Amino acid sequence: MLSIAIFLLTIFAVIFRPFNLGIGTCAIIGAVLSLVCGTVSFGDTLEAFSIVWDASLAFLGIIIFSLVLDEIGFFEHAALRAALACGGDLKKLFFALMTLCGVVSALFANDAAVLILAPIILAQTRALNLPPRSALALLLATGFMSDSASLPFVFSNLTNIISAGFFGISFWGYFSSMWAAFLLSFVASILISYIILRKDLSAKLDISVLRSEFKVVANKQLFIFTWIFFALLLVGYGLGDVYALPFCVFALGGAVVFMGICARLGAIRARVIFTRTPWQILWFSLGLYIVVWGLKNAQYSELLSSFLLLAKESGELALVLASGLASSVLSSLMNNLPAMMLMDISLESVGSNKAIYAAIIGCNVGVKFTHFGSLATLLWLYLLKSKNCEISIKTYLIFSFKITLPVLFITLFGVYLWA
Repeated sequence: MLSIAIFLLTIFAVIFRPFNLGIGTCAIIGAVLSLVCGTVSFGDTLEAFSIVWDASLAFLGIIIFSLVLDEIGFFEHAALRAALACGGDLKKLFFALMTLCGVVSALFANDAAVLILAPIILAQTRALNLPPRSALALLLATGFMSDSASLPFVFSNLTNIISAGFFGISFWGYFSSMWAAFLLSFVASILISYIILRKDLSAKLDISVLRSEFKVVANKQLFIFTWIFFALLLVGYGLGDVYALPFCVFALGGAVVFMGICARLGAIRARVIFTRTPWQILWFSLGLYIVVWGLKNAQYSELLSSFLLLAKESGELALVLASGLASSVLSSLMNNLPAMMLMDISLESVGSNKAIYAAIIGCNVGVKFTHFGSLATLLWLYLLKSKNCEISIKTYLIFSFKITLPVLFITLFGVYLWA
């Protein structure tokens, strides 16, 4: 019971951040409590560190890379291109922004989509003077897409990175198993959200109020170089598979190199990037993993393993659905990062790659059942509120309950059929 109490206390602190503590600080306090109270040993701490250090550094690199792109106007440029191409049709703008959000989430991680695109989309809705319900529709749909599209690559979500590291899944091995599920999730998210919100997407737009797209990115050569550099990064990730190099070598190393190039060209100031970087992510994953390890030592993970093994007896489809639904419920109740950690530990004895991918889907898509299931969602709500755009929990939950379950099942069937 002590391990559960420490776990719940830690999750409460991470979500509500008492005394304005950072999420990493809250997680480390929970880890220290676990050590002091004896729910984990020092050896457990070292083992947890060996699992999460690469994931934490890699995700930090992805965020830094995204922040540099934001500073050079990359994302605003893309968002304005989408708006200007819609020809004053709000429905076209909806599909364009959903596509943009899905691509950004897949290529630059869900947190980047939230941190950077949400303020840009909000600013566009205000510049276009959209009716409140139309603006809300765009924000709700793109907010959902930021998590549901974070599936195809290892770097698309921190949960992906941690699971790939835990089970030793290669970069291209992961992609080859998840590309179909991603496409289904991406398309389903767009179509189902459109069906739900279509009545609020009938307003006409006056796009003349928007700045010309060519005024956003001052250095067009740098904009083109960004895509070339990203392609080289993908090649690097593949080489990392061949030579068994840590994922962070290319994710963080590539981000530092790219930042250095942009700073050298005078496009950014490195100090601004360092100021905006969420450094607490470095110790957040470690602290939380140590706390979850206490649940493993208390054998709570074995209960989950028994449930999954029981489902396995009914066939692979039953196992995939059980894994996806279990991770969805856990993520929605306790946040997706500790849920993913607990699922990884529980799945170790199950012996099914499809169940692993199903658990990731549950933590990335099924997490949207509640507003506190994903840190990205909490950050999204906080960012919008800080800009005087408060979305009520009731409004969020009504939309999320309508869209999450069908998208979740469609995506799970995708991973069952093609993983």
